Amino acid sequence: MTRVLVVDDQFLIRAGLVGLLDAAPGFEVVGEAGDGEEAVRLAAETRPDVILMDIRMPGVNGIEATERILAQADDSPPRVLVLTTFDLDEYVYGALRAGASGFLLKDSGPERLLAAVTAVEGGDALFAPSVTRRLVEAFARQQAPAPDTAPPADLGVLTSRKVEVLTLTARGLSNGEIADRLYISEATVKTHLNHTMSKLDLGSRAQAVVLAYETGLVTPGG
Repeated sequence: MTRVLVVDDQFLIRAGLVGLLDAAPGFEVVGEAGDGEEAVRLAAETRPDVILMDIRMPGVNGIEATERILAQADDSPPRVLVLTTFDLDEYVYGALRAGASGFLLKDSGPERLLAAVTAVEGGDALFAPSVTRRLVEAFARQQAPAPDTAPPADLGVLTSRKVEVLTLTARGLSNGEIADRLYISEATVKTHLNHTMSKLDLGSRAQAVVLAYETGLVTPGG
C-alpha cells in the first residue's frame, strides 16, 4: 500500500486527486494540505511514502516545503512529486534542486498520475529523462549561486565509470540506454547511480542531473 499526502491550495484540484487515489487499489491518502506550512506538519505526523506537492502556493511554497520536509525526514524520506501547470517552470527547477524526485503536469490523465506515484515510490524517475534534460537545460543557464550557497560537490570522489553514468544520465538517457551504451547491466547502472548519489549527498536522480549541469560536467545544448 502506497501512502500519499496530497498538497494543493486549490480545493477542487486537491479533492480530485484525493478522490482518484482513494478509488484506486494500492493507494491510501493519509492526509491533505492546502499550503506548504500544513504540508510540513502533516508529513511529520503521517510519514507518507509519496507527497503530491503543488509548487505555487501562497506563504510557504512547494520548494520551501520540500526542503523542510526532506530536512526533517529520517532514514526513509518521502518521495516528493511536484505538481505544476507548466512543464518549463523555474519553480520546478528549484524543487528538483531541493530534492524532489520529479514533476508531473496537472493536466496529466489518471493513469499517468497513478503510474507516476508508483514509479516515484519505487525510486524510479517518473518522467522521461529527455523531459528532465529539457527542463534543467532551460534554467541551468539562468542560475547563479547565491552568496551563501555551498559550492557544488567535488566530482573527483567518483570513479571514471560513475562519471560516465552520471554524464549519460544528465544527457537524458534512461538506465536501459546507458546499459546498452556502456555494455553493462541495468542493475549495474542503478548501482553506480545510487553510489554516486550517496557520495555526493544527493537525494534523487533529478538532483544528480542538476548537479551535472551546475558543475559543468554537462553543458546546456551540449
